Amino acid sequence: MLRPERMSRVSVTGSKGVMDEVVETIYDLQLFDITDYDGEWAGFQPGDPVEGAAAAAERLVTVRSLASLLDIDADEFTGEPLRLDDDFGDRLDTVRSQVNELDDRREELEDELRGVEESLDTVEPFVELGIDLDLLQGYDSLSVVVGQGDRDAVRRALVDADGVEQYELFGEGETLAAFVAPAETAVSDALVSAEFTQLEVPETDADPEGYIAELEETKARVESELAEIEAELAALADEHAAFLLAAEERLRIDVQKREAPLSFATTSNAFVAEGWLPAERYLDLAEGLRDRVGDHVEIEELEQAEYEDGHARDHAEGSEEPVAADGGQVEQPMSGGTPPVVQDNPGPVNPFEALVGVLNKPKYSELDPTIIFFLTFPIFFGFMIGDLGYGLIYIALGYGMMQLFDSDIMRALGAVGLLSGLFTAVFGVLYGELFGLHQLGYIIYPNGSPPMHKGLQPHYLDYGLAWLLLSVVVGVFHLVVGRVFDFVNNLNSHGVREALLESGSWIVFTLSLWTWMFSHTAVSSKPEFMFTSFASAGQMNPVTGETITSSEVVYSLGFNGFSPIDVFSVGSISIDAVLLVVVASLALIIKVEGGIGIIESITQGFGHVISYTRIAAVLLAKAGMALAVNLLVFGAYTEGGEFHLIFFSKAVPESEVVFAGLLNGDGPVALLLGGVAGILVLVFGHLLVLVLGVTSAGLQAVRLEYVEFFGKFYEGGGRDYTPFGHERRFTRDE
Repeated sequence: MLRPERMSRVSVTGSKGVMDEVVETIYDLQLFDITDYDGEWAGFQPGDPVEGAAAAAERLVTVRSLASLLDIDADEFTGEPLRLDDDFGDRLDTVRSQVNELDDRREELEDELRGVEESLDTVEPFVELGIDLDLLQGYDSLSVVVGQGDRDAVRRALVDADGVEQYELFGEGETLAAFVAPAETAVSDALVSAEFTQLEVPETDADPEGYIAELEETKARVESELAEIEAELAALADEHAAFLLAAEERLRIDVQKREAPLSFATTSNAFVAEGWLPAERYLDLAEGLRDRVGDHVEIEELEQAEYEDGHARDHAEGSEEPVAADGGQVEQPMSGGTPPVVQDNPGPVNPFEALVGVLNKPKYSELDPTIIFFLTFPIFFGFMIGDLGYGLIYIALGYGMMQLFDSDIMRALGAVGLLSGLFTAVFGVLYGELFGLHQLGYIIYPNGSPPMHKGLQPHYLDYGLAWLLLSVVVGVFHLVVGRVFDFVNNLNSHGVREALLESGSWIVFTLSLWTWMFSHTAVSSKPEFMFTSFASAGQMNPVTGETITSSEVVYSLGFNGFSPIDVFSVGSISIDAVLLVVVASLALIIKVEGGIGIIESITQGFGHVISYTRIAAVLLAKAGMALAVNLLVFGAYTEGGEFHLIFFSKAVPESEVVFAGLLNGDGPVALLLGGVAGILVLVFGHLLVLVLGVTSAGLQAVRLEYVEFFGKFYEGGGRDYTPFGHERRFTRDE
């Protein structure tokens, strides 16, 4: 789980006479992640593509273009796979001819439609002007300008313009027509100062209304023809979708096979292919090649990559180097890089690989944090929402996403949502809440009090402080786990000394700092609830020196802080051993990271732990929103230091009512209106809380994982394992 699958670097060597058969075999096996040859071996050259590769690639481009023009979506296709004959090119040429002809006609009609729509936009202002279009052009002795602008500004510009002997201005609205004499007057230049937007006069003898009618008729005709073209294209798509998808798959496979030798190292007579595959599948590859090609090919496991640094090693002891054409030895390895990564997580954990992959796939040499993500994220989320009703809805939504979507990432998110909803429901039962209603606790638990409370009720406010304290403790351990991961990564990559200095110092610093924070040292600056929430009645409160009572205890765990450990005393000053450890580990951090280590010790050792209090904050915020919705709808009254929803009860003394609620109005009209409003508030209010639960609890939990936790050790940058081959979906061989 914490390590990817062990990968083996394998070479396949043979004569060129069997190269095509080797390519076919490894393609069908879909195991071999081929490494591109970089041309560094003496006597070897990159191979040439098999004859016909260029033609197949060109035809593949044609098929993809046709599928795009016909709007064929492979993800939505549900037909049966086809068996294509070798002469399917004739059918492809026929389909291409039909589609291209229709597409060309569609483009012509779309261009014509754009022109008509532009003409309609142009002629609209002339309707406002109210002058026939033939009267606005064709004069020998006059200049005519039509445009839009302020009438008074246009008049001022014409009066002030040089060369204007006479003018007449028509139009009462924004659109104006200026008739100016003499004809050679530069009217457009004269109107620049008036911010006059000139319009081009359509070349037609019709009146504006008649011209618009002609254009509308043309537009309707063009749209009708376009609809016919689209219908014909849709019919072609229905008829040929299965064929085009099968042709695309067949050609893609053909191109991949024909271009495979480009990644091989070759001589005039031989080839060497090198790549990676999971170590446990090496025999499958070797047996598959032996069965198909026999002794004409040599398969060798060159190494099983170590996890220490993930780099390719030299050949295993006893293995032979490939021999060049001149009999010399070939430099190794061909790959020269890190192996691809296949994460090795059990089924329920797999969906969380997608969330880890949002940042990047883990490197082969580093620990995979997916299992920790799986163990903590749903708990964080469920604890913050903690409601049976919301949890059941999240479960349903997650299950629906898994069933309805084909996308791997969407299905993974659905699985994450389902598991998060499950923990939300579990914590909802522990809190005794159903859509913010506490009545669930009275139903499930005999004494009416669930084992956990969110801390909104006046009687249970101490729970809110306890969750704040618990969030800090969870933060310490979560971050320490991250530092332990970093320690292991550094241990594998750099050795014991670097691991102790770079990671061990942070582990010791974080634990000792927070041990001191929870100690009885300097208690005057520490809040009391740190030492009372999980103490036992009868223990001493180190802040006040008084005995802790049962009313101050949330859960009786006997913890009232750590007693200080004195190393030695100087006069009346005692030196605390834990504080010495804090200082010593901080000194190591500064030694490794320099002066910036002082700042990082504050931001990471203290600030990142405090960041986990957002768990308690979101818990209280979401519970408060659900409570507010229920209070508005049902109303509430106080009794014995607690408040209770009214639920249509009329026996509540008025002096104890906090809010009457929309459902408890006086009189039939008030009840009717309040009932309608109450139902709307109840439904939409809880929908809002449901959505905000994802955007707040979900995002905050993700942030704690990505920023606080991953930031301590995770680099990412692993390469996907992409074996040579393709899983057929649209074609079949027989």
